[in-house]
Amino acid sequence: MSAQESLPDVGLFRRAMGRFATGVTVVSTLAGGHDHAMTANAVTSVSLDPMLLLVCVERDARFHDAVIEAGVWGVSVLDAGARATADWLATRGRPLHGQLDRVAHHRGERTGVALLDGALASFECRTTDVHPGGDHIIVVGEVVSVVAHDHAGDALLYYRGRYETLA
Repeated sequence: MSAQESLPDVGLFRRAMGRFATGVTVVSTLAGGHDHAMTANAVTSVSLDPMLLLVCVERDARFHDAVIEAGVWGVSVLDAGARATADWLATRGRPLHGQLDRVAHHRGERTGVALLDGALASFECRTTDVHPGGDHIIVVGEVVSVVAHDHAGDALLYYRGRYETLA
């Protein structure tokens, strides 16, 4: 890129990416004897053989150090009724201790991480790779457990900077 060319505006980039509808998840881990969780829409399947998922985690987030330390993590796919949970776990500076006290959850059988009750699906993963990605890291994990729940429900989506549902 020449000195005269400029990079796209960050605000425009964010707005354009907001046109890409994504599912909303909660990613969780257990480190230092504490549950850590965050709302994430940057979760993607990577491979079927082996089964791999990835999640992008901001380097400045306290979840960053926890997921690196733990080496295991879970993903709970949220339904439309979980907006309050998504908001709570996206709140910066919320207390670490007891952050899941108001969220119904159970422990994953393979990893012991918190998985949300009422999720449309849940995954337990073991970290296999971590890659730098600008101000984030890309955590790749082998899926060691997967559950697709039978209860009906619309997915919670993130679109144009807010939560939406399929209509």
